[in-house]
Amino acid sequence: MFTFFKNHKILTALIIIVVVLLLLSIRHIPDKSEIKYGVSFSKFHADELKLDWKEVLTAILDDLGVRRFRFSAHWPMTEPEQGKYNFSEIDFQVKEAVKRNAEIILAVGRRLPGWPECHEPEWAKELSQKEKQEAILKYIEMTINRYKNNPAIKMWQVENEPFLTFFGRSHCGDLDEEFLEKEISLVKNLDPTRQVMVTDSGEFGKWFGAYSHGDAFGTSLYLYVWWRNPIIGGPIRYPITPAFFRLKQNVVSFIKGSRPAIIIELSSEPWLLQPIVDTPLDVQLDRMGIDKFNEMIDFSAKTGFDTMYLWGAEWWYWLKKQEHTDEHWNRARELFNSHDSP
Repeated sequence: MFTFFKNHKILTALIIIVVVLLLLSIRHIPDKSEIKYGVSFSKFHADELKLDWKEVLTAILDDLGVRRFRFSAHWPMTEPEQGKYNFSEIDFQVKEAVKRNAEIILAVGRRLPGWPECHEPEWAKELSQKEKQEAILKYIEMTINRYKNNPAIKMWQVENEPFLTFFGRSHCGDLDEEFLEKEISLVKNLDPTRQVMVTDSGEFGKWFGAYSHGDAFGTSLYLYVWWRNPIIGGPIRYPITPAFFRLKQNVVSFIKGSRPAIIIELSSEPWLLQPIVDTPLDVQLDRMGIDKFNEMIDFSAKTGFDTMYLWGAEWWYWLKKQEHTDEHWNRARELFNSHDSP
């Protein structure tokens, strides 16, 4: 009898937990016609794929018809020599976007998209922590001042997933939250007219830190990844549903207050342990074939977010350029052409 009541209590508790979680995940899901799509474009990533990055950007603008971008002002590209700044690449990206009435989120900081996460010029590697931080703040200041009067810039992003410390720790070290606050304050002082976005991991991020520090919030969304862990190593799909993201939005916004929130990095290229160009095509398409590409689009549309920036446009173009397959490129064109421009 005791065992029966004990099991009954456990079952009741589990049912209550499930019901509570279901209630917490109730959130308005935008109609597909309401969802806005953009892409993260990176010269850094196009270079990795041995592509003409200007050609890739032009194709994304003119063939796909993309009108929302996240550009990254990677520090090594922006300040290749100490005190000598190079804005030619970002200038080109911004100029081409302006020509097509596109809008831009511009990311600045040491930790920006693209493995190994933390990007710093060679000359900065021998600096002390204090000297390095002073140099980062100066590079951010120069970048913000150059573009803050451009109406195409809609928002700044400071660092990338700074609270996801376990990922890329060997390159980035642990989070210096005080310095992150200095970076954000600097950007706000230089341009009080625009919001600052802070991002976090969709699957592992707690979101509270990013919500607290930013005016706007951006999350990544990955389903298919590769783990090095000896127990669960290999390609896996995270066992989550769109309700997981709705629940996190509800809980964090209830505690921290409402923020503009978007999916800033929607995975739509394969997660690999080596460069794409060194990976057999069948492995690439196994990790992110058109079936998984479509799954990412359908999954994200049910998360409660109404704005998604896809990650992987350079790879779609590489596939098309190599005459491997144009399925991803064509599907993306269909997606962007079916949604309104800014």
